[in-house]
Amino acid sequence: MIIATDLSLDRGAKNLIKSSSFTIHPNHKVGLVGSNGCGKSSLFAALLGDLAPDSGDLSMPTSWDIATVKQETPSLEQSAIDYVMDGDTEFRQLEKELEQARLTENGNLEATIINKIDTINGYSLPARAGELLHGLGFLQSQLDNPVKDFSGGWRMRLNLAQALISRADLLLLDEPTNHLDLDAVIWLQRWLKRFTGTLVLISHDRDFLDTVIGQILHIEHQRANLYSGNYTAFERQRREHLAQQDAQYQKQQKEAAHLTAFVDRFRAKASKAKQAQSRLKRLEKLPDLAPAHVDSQFTFSFEEPESLPYPLLSLTESQCGYAKSAKGEQTIILDDVGLTLVPGSRIGLLGRNGAGKSTLIKSLAGEIALLNGERYCAQELKVGYFSQHQLEQLHAPSSPVDHILRAKPELGEPQARTFLGKFGFSGDQALSQVATMSGGEKARLVLALIVLEKPQLLLLDEPTNHLDLEMRQALVMALQDFGGAIILIAHDRFLLESCVDEFYLVANGRVSDFSGDIDDYQQWLNDDKKQTVKSVKAEQQGSDIGNDKGLDKKQLRQQQAELRKKAAPLRKEADKLEKKINQWQAEITAIEVLLSDTELYQAERKTELTDLLKKQAELKSDLEENEMVWLELAEEIEEIMSDPE
Repeated sequence: MIIATDLSLDRGAKNLIKSSSFTIHPNHKVGLVGSNGCGKSSLFAALLGDLAPDSGDLSMPTSWDIATVKQETPSLEQSAIDYVMDGDTEFRQLEKELEQARLTENGNLEATIINKIDTINGYSLPARAGELLHGLGFLQSQLDNPVKDFSGGWRMRLNLAQALISRADLLLLDEPTNHLDLDAVIWLQRWLKRFTGTLVLISHDRDFLDTVIGQILHIEHQRANLYSGNYTAFERQRREHLAQQDAQYQKQQKEAAHLTAFVDRFRAKASKAKQAQSRLKRLEKLPDLAPAHVDSQFTFSFEEPESLPYPLLSLTESQCGYAKSAKGEQTIILDDVGLTLVPGSRIGLLGRNGAGKSTLIKSLAGEIALLNGERYCAQELKVGYFSQHQLEQLHAPSSPVDHILRAKPELGEPQARTFLGKFGFSGDQALSQVATMSGGEKARLVLALIVLEKPQLLLLDEPTNHLDLEMRQALVMALQDFGGAIILIAHDRFLLESCVDEFYLVANGRVSDFSGDIDDYQQWLNDDKKQTVKSVKAEQQGSDIGNDKGLDKKQLRQQQAELRKKAAPLRKEADKLEKKINQWQAEITAIEVLLSDTELYQAERKTELTDLLKKQAELKSDLEENEMVWLELAEEIEEIMSDPE
């Protein structure tokens, strides 16, 4: 377990965490939250051994393997799948030893190493690496591409996959969803729920936290406090704590006012001097309580637009894509797009990575010209367009105040600083250079510039990347009160569900209404994946069976029926095993909920704790063993269905 005892961490002259104690038990999943700059990343550095505590102690088992996501990826010729496999360092070491044993023709040593590789499931490593990469959005055709061919965001996904494959005892993830789209976020949630080690996760995505974690470690006012339950449960506990703190503070203030009034009134009277002195001493002994408050520094809102024309913007029979000027070629991403935006439109865009969501928003914003069709824009329409590349277009040597005054010179510096204060730029922060800012600060500045223009239409492409939970909540509140139209791309499910009324699906080169919600979209992803696999197999079988064997449709149907009959016993066994696996998973989840109760670790409940840990270990062993059996059955069924011989 991880044990912090009176832990204090500093960065330079800044005190981040003071005299904090907490315990993270094995196999627990903990969300690490707090405002930007509170010390979350520093705590990670301490866990990794890169930062020594200034006082107190932070300890964990020395035998633990720790994995985290690399922040840099060199430009390598190595293939993507090989790079990910490097995350299993034990396998790579055994691989080298096996090669050496074969060179020296040491048969006994070779057999021993092969057994070790088999014990750690080393021979399934390429398949597991491929599964991770597919889940994170890579195509099968990209797995053998060199690392150097991928952009920065995709290299971060490679680093994430490398960390996930490591079989670590402790997994430290710092904002793993920042470079992911909604599809990959949904997949990662599922993967982390199945992860059997200890997880400490920094995230500003409340829905992601709610789905994955069972405890919250909250850093606030230089204290790190551990709460049981997910993020929603933590917020409830925090509200209750703040209410109690406020009640105590108000009671204390009332008592202090009464004592002060008595002292002021009777201090000069000889007959009451002793009593006044007694009350003065009592006043001095009152505990030092602070008023309760949630320390959000963000209070912005979108001002009412000066006019709201109808419609605001529309695309008619449009082709969206990119023109290659050198040869005059065109790349059509979306075809026959028809979309009309009116005041009150609140649309969320769904679709796989690369389907064309960002292309659609760029076309609406006028960032790229339509290849065909018509774009209608209301006269004097002001569009608030947010995308990640706009963070890079900020003028690095300038300050936030400079940016505001450049956009609205009539404001003057005092007004500009007051305005920026709503976005968390207070004091010297408003005068610091953009070059020194974090990604979150740059994102807040871009949002501030958008709000300043009083737009009627907001086109937002992943606006919450880099924003902390408090700023995300402020953005949700501001969007809910916005009177214009919104089109939103986001991997933050809470933001989508809180701010949009309808979804459009971008898929297969088309934009269409999507009648369901995020859960329905998740099902659509599963069905679409199954359909794609089925179509590929059917095409292969049709080619092999229909062409090579010369079979007509009737014979082909008969042969398919025979194959299904042959696979039926295996399918029945697989279905039965799948039900057991689901049952075991449910029991493990229930035990994890019980283990998240800190009172369970009291000495008098040692027997109960031991029994639960034993039962958890047994269930996980059964689960892992039978999942492998299920996978083997599934592979056998696939072999039968794809090979009539």
